[in-house]
Amino acid sequence: MTSDQLHRLLLDNLNTSVLLLNSDLLIDYINPAAEALLQVSSARLCGSRAVELFSDEVVTQNTLREALATGRPLTQRHEYLRMPIPESTQVDYSIMPVELDGKSMLVLEMQPIDRFLKINREEALLSVQDTSKSLIRGLAHEIKNPLGGIRGAAQLLDQEIAERGLDGETRELCQIITIEADRLRNLVDRLLGPNHLPQIEALSIHEVTEHVATLLEAETQGGLRLVRDYDPSIPDLEVDREQLIQAVLNVARNAMQAVASAENPDPQVILRTRVQRSFTIAGQYHKVICRLEIIDNGPGVSEDIKERIFFPMISGRSEGSGLGLAIAQSAVNGHQGIIECESEPGHTCFSIYLPLKV
Repeated sequence: MTSDQLHRLLLDNLNTSVLLLNSDLLIDYINPAAEALLQVSSARLCGSRAVELFSDEVVTQNTLREALATGRPLTQRHEYLRMPIPESTQVDYSIMPVELDGKSMLVLEMQPIDRFLKINREEALLSVQDTSKSLIRGLAHEIKNPLGGIRGAAQLLDQEIAERGLDGETRELCQIITIEADRLRNLVDRLLGPNHLPQIEALSIHEVTEHVATLLEAETQGGLRLVRDYDPSIPDLEVDREQLIQAVLNVARNAMQAVASAENPDPQVILRTRVQRSFTIAGQYHKVICRLEIIDNGPGVSEDIKERIFFPMISGRSEGSGLGLAIAQSAVNGHQGIIECESEPGHTCFSIYLPLKV
């Protein structure tokens, strides 16, 4: 094996994306990892201008020419790839000047960082949620104790009023106190989450989505176009059926209410399932996960609350309780999963990621 063949073999088997550029900044070689990142074959890229891969061509060209002129390696961080991939991807890239057969060339090494940034956001979100849960538990117990006393006193007062035969209006006021105390207790219980151990069983994600779809169709009476886009190859999950249905229902019902409130002429919610490989949740690597996307064509999540929508008592609707998404996230977290949201006007996607045991 020649030295050139050995070098090509090593580059072809790297997980890092590597391109070789000539002195005219045209792509001379691209390894398979770079093909996968850019979603295009080497046959199409070779001979094209390297700067066209990046959103900011001017900065990229200046950086490449500086490295070529000075012979010093350079690094650029948080740059966006543009063409020919369909969606922008953020990368760090390093440039290493080299001499090959007496010609000055550049080795361009790219490392996608979108997933790393997302992991950092997930960890920050989970940390805040843990703090929020601890605070809520403490407040809930402090609230429930006097609430029980208020309810008990109202019941005793109601009995005494009944025994003395006082007017009905006074007794009705006592009953209002009891009803409102019960409502507050139920609200606190919802904040605390389920009070029983999860009943884990093997369950198809599509049994969950179909149950939720049936409920939505019954509620909307044909007023909502529900699209099912399923991957039938997804294996069963190991989950608590009731908790997972409640989580998915909370997210899906939010989507339904979003399109209904916007008076959309064609309200639509999509339930999409896919298998995703090599995924990290809360710092833990998973070979395979199930991704359930709940997509609506409503007005989108307000920028004011986008970063806080999974916190308790945060709602985009004036009549909303602000508990649905918080409860859903808590239930999914309990299954070592996570919910993420991407939203813009006309397209909101809640993605539920759940680990698969394979």
